[in-house]
Amino acid sequence: MAAPTLQQPSFLLANLKADATTKSLLQRCQDLVKIIDDYPAKELHLIFPWLVESVFGSLDGIIAGWNLRLVNSLCTEYNIVMEFLKPSGPMMKLVYKLQAEEYKYEVPVNYLPGPVKASIQQGVLPDCPLFHNKLQFPLSGLLSLNLALNPFEFYMFNFAYCLITPKILPPGQRGSTTDNAYFVLVDTYLRYFLPSEGSVPPSPFSDSRGSVTAPSPRSSSVSFAGHGFHSPSLLKHHIFHQPSVNADPAAQEIWRSETLLQMFVEIWLHHYSLEMYQKLQSPQVKEPFSPTEEHVLVVRLLVKHLHAFSNSLKPEQLSSSLSAHSHTHTSPLEEFKRVVIQRFVQQKLYLFLQHCFGHWPLDASFRAVLETWLSYIQPWRYTGENPQNPDQNRTVPDKWESFVHENLLMYTKLFQGFLNRVVRTDLVNAKNALMVFRVGKVFSQPNLAEMIQKGEQLFLEPEHVLHHRQPRGYMTPGQGGSYLSSRQRVVTDTVFRVKSHVYALEGQDCQYKQMFGTELRGAVMKLIQIIAQARQTAKRISDHSNESAANTSFLSWFGLGSPDVISPFSRVEPEENGECLKKTHEFLDRALDNLCQIFMLNQGQLNQLISNLGASQDDGNCKQMPDCIPGENGLVLTDLGREQIINGLRRFDIEYRGDPELQPIRSFENALLVRLFYRISSLLNDRFGGHMNRLCSRPNFLGRLSRHYFTDPDSTTRLTQSPMSKHLVDRSRQPRLSLRVLASYRTLLLLLLVYICGALLSFDPISSTLLIFIGGFLHGLLMMLFGEKLKSH
Repeated sequence: MAAPTLQQPSFLLANLKADATTKSLLQRCQDLVKIIDDYPAKELHLIFPWLVESVFGSLDGIIAGWNLRLVNSLCTEYNIVMEFLKPSGPMMKLVYKLQAEEYKYEVPVNYLPGPVKASIQQGVLPDCPLFHNKLQFPLSGLLSLNLALNPFEFYMFNFAYCLITPKILPPGQRGSTTDNAYFVLVDTYLRYFLPSEGSVPPSPFSDSRGSVTAPSPRSSSVSFAGHGFHSPSLLKHHIFHQPSVNADPAAQEIWRSETLLQMFVEIWLHHYSLEMYQKLQSPQVKEPFSPTEEHVLVVRLLVKHLHAFSNSLKPEQLSSSLSAHSHTHTSPLEEFKRVVIQRFVQQKLYLFLQHCFGHWPLDASFRAVLETWLSYIQPWRYTGENPQNPDQNRTVPDKWESFVHENLLMYTKLFQGFLNRVVRTDLVNAKNALMVFRVGKVFSQPNLAEMIQKGEQLFLEPEHVLHHRQPRGYMTPGQGGSYLSSRQRVVTDTVFRVKSHVYALEGQDCQYKQMFGTELRGAVMKLIQIIAQARQTAKRISDHSNESAANTSFLSWFGLGSPDVISPFSRVEPEENGECLKKTHEFLDRALDNLCQIFMLNQGQLNQLISNLGASQDDGNCKQMPDCIPGENGLVLTDLGREQIINGLRRFDIEYRGDPELQPIRSFENALLVRLFYRISSLLNDRFGGHMNRLCSRPNFLGRLSRHYFTDPDSTTRLTQSPMSKHLVDRSRQPRLSLRVLASYRTLLLLLLVYICGALLSFDPISSTLLIFIGGFLHGLLMMLFGEKLKSH
């Protein structure tokens, strides 16, 4: 294809917009490759914002872009997208070409994460240096603030924001989770810009202006309330006249790595501050941001890669970086690996997980959040070593003790949050039981519980007070900053570091609850009882299902069964029967073993807990109603009643209490015939209701037979069993004719078989119909005489 002829930039942009509606994606990408190669940066600068928006969509979600989250490896566009957007592809070449110049692109502050936006609008300098020296102050006021980002920052901002932008999916189409183009691109960018082996490939264009500036020492709160009105803004002066450190060649080496990581962390994780999280504990406060399952899966990918990236630091480099006099010999990338988890990720990920633990729905989709948490607290899984027995618990090496101590809340506080969730979860569900097993398996790894206990003991040392020692050199994660700024003094006091971690994440006035303290131990005992209850419930459901299958017989086809009765165990979904119930029992058994190992419970204590449960619960208990109190509109469940239902201890008898003729149409009924026979029976009941009433009121044999055909003999019995149906019991029940049974496919099949047999025996249709009426009369006679005995059996 010939290169496009040189034309005015406005025409270039107009032509590209026109091509977007007429040409295929492949043709558009081929044209863009030529344009990026042939046009100067001055002209490419004008099409860059439009191109980024057309790829990733608009920040408000109105423009969908290329829908990267819907493009998977089976789509024809997948290879085209990946080739165009890969780190060494045409799009990144355009970014580097513009990066070599002084071009800036504006992003409204309103699209920044909540804490960052609130910080800027309130006059507080954001913690993340990514947003420093970039504010554009308009004359109209603070509400229209913009950030001026360089091309690489602008590209990565839009790429990261694409994940959290609400998308309007086409009807009937769902995005895949881990094999779509977006997920694969995230993984590709992480491997390229945060390599575990080697260094970051250099930019193909020289760049002396694109580094991320490391902030100078600053105050965490500088007011600019008087900006534009009374006095020059201190914040404005601070941001735009901050000393630059771009001349450092070491900073140039990894500025793209640091920019990419900070952008991902800010856009994906920094939606909750400590103050905001504390406010969210009130049920009246509306949730500011709700992550999706896809969002959490991408965060887990980030966590896993950062562990692998950090663990690729060689032991000799790690030891040299810890020396106070040898840091000048450590490369910037290796130094970055050493601090990446604690400095950039820990605090924001902790608040993100705290929010998810407290607000995520109580269903199996929580597995994504759970695995993200378990990935973070097990960095030893991402060392590149292949264990001989991956399924067997390995002892956690002693070298990870410092990580456990400096991330103590990730283990203890989030474990408490998991306990609060799991006691409100239906553990009979195999997916929920699996999550309990997973947590127990991780925390029961040899040596881990001892490390956590030691960390708690260090935190509880009374003679160390953090706020008297913190100014002496320790920088908390919340203070942010590039590690390339003035180097921190290495803090050798482990107690001080543990306290610094806890107070930085929870605040100076936090009330710490020990994971191995008395209060949490009581909560674990309660969980063990709930697990034992769930095991019993799973066994009862399994036994009931087996009995129901064994009792199913050909007699039910003739109406001797009770297909309309809803079992108290009918809450179990089809996928939770049979094999899944066996898995539930296995997961819960192993979870009990793991909990006993973690909290050092012996078999005698476990047996006593389970025996106490068995003494207080019997098989008849599940047939009783849950604990309720009378309310204005009937019975109201108490907290105990809700717990009984969740754990399968008691259930309401779920029955249809309305007019049997108006029950929802079942899957074994023909909808057209149900409605037709209802109209016919209604006409007959209206016309001959008086005659039916007189027949049914007779005390003789004819009266008994009429009551069998013209009334529902079980209706009064069912209604009297319900505590809310006194007004229904008092209602006079008129005899009526019901033809709905004729709309059942089972009945239609039986009638068809009768007519076929009649034809084979040379009976005409009238004779067969007469035989059907005779059979129906004899069936009613037998049910009237022996029905009670048959049902009792």
